[in-house]
Amino acid sequence: MGTQSPPHQKLVNDTPNPVDEDKLKKQKEIDDWLPITSSRNAKWWYAAFHNVTAMVGAGVLSLPYAMAHLGWGPGVVILILSWLITLYTLWQMVEMHEMVPGKRFDRYHELGQHAFGEKLGLYIVVPQQLICEVGVDIVYMVTGGKSLEKIYHLVCDKPCKHIKTTYFIMIFASVHFVLAHLPNFNSISGVSLAAAVMSLTYSTIAWTASVHKGVQPDVQYGYKATTPTGTAFNFFTALGDVAFAYAGHNVVLEIQATIPSTPEKPSKGPMWRGVVIAYIVVALCYFPVALVGYYVFGNKVDDNILITLEKPTWLIVAANAFVVIHVIGSYQLYAMPVFDMIETVMVKKWHFRPTQMLRFLVRNFYVAATMFVAITFPFFGGLLGFFGGFAFAPTTYFLPCIMWLAIYKPKRFSLSWCTNWICIVLGLVLMILSPIGGLRNIILSAKDYHFYN
Repeated sequence: MGTQSPPHQKLVNDTPNPVDEDKLKKQKEIDDWLPITSSRNAKWWYAAFHNVTAMVGAGVLSLPYAMAHLGWGPGVVILILSWLITLYTLWQMVEMHEMVPGKRFDRYHELGQHAFGEKLGLYIVVPQQLICEVGVDIVYMVTGGKSLEKIYHLVCDKPCKHIKTTYFIMIFASVHFVLAHLPNFNSISGVSLAAAVMSLTYSTIAWTASVHKGVQPDVQYGYKATTPTGTAFNFFTALGDVAFAYAGHNVVLEIQATIPSTPEKPSKGPMWRGVVIAYIVVALCYFPVALVGYYVFGNKVDDNILITLEKPTWLIVAANAFVVIHVIGSYQLYAMPVFDMIETVMVKKWHFRPTQMLRFLVRNFYVAATMFVAITFPFFGGLLGFFGGFAFAPTTYFLPCIMWLAIYKPKRFSLSWCTNWICIVLGLVLMILSPIGGLRNIILSAKDYHFYN
């Protein structure tokens, strides 16, 4: 490799190799077919609403409940800290997307492979990313089904025929058997925009209806649990709830991959603009709901503030309908990178032909699988608190910081070095504590649970 070839030989070597060209052409065809890399003409506002849809989960409605377990002081500090840390780690990921000139890290695991090596990068990132994305999709199946069930009970005045939650989850899943066949991120931008608007709408309904109701006469702000152990476990669970409210990092590189990029105009400019807008919307959704909800209802607030509100019925029905529309968009957003992973393995590793039929089978199988798990474990929220601690905390709070330290190697005790280590330590604490609360919740839920009842 080090020796220089003679001039006449050099000329021969410069002629393009038809085998290499053929390989490159095939590679390009596959990239043009895969969901993440097939369309690169997104605008910055696509990034804004994709990020809002990814970030603002229906979990925003349980933030007042989390506040009730955290208390005023720790609750406000954790809410603000989470917002700041996750914005910082999101900025890091946007910066690292194109740090190697002429190359784009279109997927989270590609960045992981660059930071930790080919094999190790895959082993570190892929399992965590899959737990997050598939886990969120299963939770959204349950959330969508339960919101439809709430609408049914609210609209029905006279005693109605009891319909199992199972069937509502199936109704919700039926939408995804259709939407799952939209090929890439840009094709779901309409669904994502509707979802982003809905998340802002139902969050606003939640806190304005609370303000309208006024502070309850018997309001109390003490901890709900009567024993110190109960208080501690509830605190850990609430930590998890707040942490997972900021879980959009798993799809951020995939969203950035859809934005066009040139050396003069890299994609990080429009992407960062979209992220800042998204984070302002996130703050407008989260802070008023969490603080107003807790201020009005104190520790008597339910784990979904819409249940506590009850009246006016039409407004709560509308809010639940908005939750359903939002969760439809979020499901698709989190499913897209999973489709990309499965389709990449099948086409590049197992050499399947990239056809519509393959896509049809893969995506229907995925929707059916998430529906089946949602029906089997409708208390999956507790499971997510448990798994999420292992997967959400790292991918959102400290994995980007570790990658940053591994790649850029900032000087010890410099500002960048200290900031990253603080985030890593806080993220680790979160990763250790939140599964403890989640595990206790699963044990309590599973005690009196019967399959498919």
